[in-house]
Amino acid sequence: MALAIERSAPVLVTGATGYLAGWLVKRLLDEGLTVHAAVRDPDDADKLKYLERVARNAPGRLRFFQADLLAEGSYAEAMAGCRVVFHTASPFIVHVADPQRDLLEPALLGTRNVLNEVERTPSVTRVVLTSSTVAIGADNADLEKAPHHLFTEEDWNTTSSLAHQPYAYSKTVAEREAWRLNAGQGRWHLVTINPSLVIGPGLNPYGTSESFRLVKQLGDGSLKNGVPKMGLGVVDVRDVAEAHFRAAFVPEAKGRYLVSGHNSDFPALAAALLDRFGDDYPIPRRVMPKWLVWLVGPLLNRALTRKMVTRNVDLDWLGDNSKSIRELGLQYRPLKESMVEFFQQMVDSGLVKKPQG
Repeated sequence: MALAIERSAPVLVTGATGYLAGWLVKRLLDEGLTVHAAVRDPDDADKLKYLERVARNAPGRLRFFQADLLAEGSYAEAMAGCRVVFHTASPFIVHVADPQRDLLEPALLGTRNVLNEVERTPSVTRVVLTSSTVAIGADNADLEKAPHHLFTEEDWNTTSSLAHQPYAYSKTVAEREAWRLNAGQGRWHLVTINPSLVIGPGLNPYGTSESFRLVKQLGDGSLKNGVPKMGLGVVDVRDVAEAHFRAAFVPEAKGRYLVSGHNSDFPALAAALLDRFGDDYPIPRRVMPKWLVWLVGPLLNRALTRKMVTRNVDLDWLGDNSKSIRELGLQYRPLKESMVEFFQQMVDSGLVKKPQG
């Protein structure tokens, strides 16, 4: 597949120290590009060391810029002269005290600030935005109304709110705002990448993405009594980074891309770890019945509301990734490979410890 890569112009990555962004920065540097990495604190050596490590042996050049997602105009210096902007900065967290402040405002205002700066930067011709499959459909029950009972790029999440699935709501509102701003001009193209649950090792082994917490719980004993059979899409973080890269440099790339390697569920994620880790770690082997999840879930996890359980547990998640394969040429890693490498990294870094006794 032909890629149109202009190495003379820099590219901007927002939220560059993030889980996905790290692999994207590495991919861009390996291609020989100059990467403007927008971060909260360019003097935070501990956070930047993982990107600096991959930059040392790469042909590309890495430059750090300070930027505040919620401050209008703060991306001006980082974006100057850039041809492509990758907007990846948006929190993936489920447990928040204030969904409006902690989820909606960073997603919506951050997207607005970045795209307003794109409007003021004539060198930018393409924006690649990290959205999510939850902007397509947040609850598995939504499949009932989806054509062919399959999520595709044509679908939009219409069932989330600040009270129900607030993370999904924030991603939906932010992506809709991006398309609204894109429609009001004719200079820069917008492509969105809509990944499902992202798994796989991080450049930073101590990542703060919700993905780390979810997979860690499969081995630390938190879920030893069982997991709910809740359908979800799953994709390797390196495949998502590659999708962003190709969305920027495949000239014909356009619109939304549902990026998901596997239609899966929590028991399948646990099962992928059993051969390698089942003898040493309390990997869950049982499926928790829906009635029990409905009864005790809200007591154990605030995100497991009874409405969330009703609309997701014991229901499949099915997504159509054919557009990403056909137009971006993506090849997805096996689920077991991603899960084993992710969990092994957690063991090596001490995030998951072998039970004593």
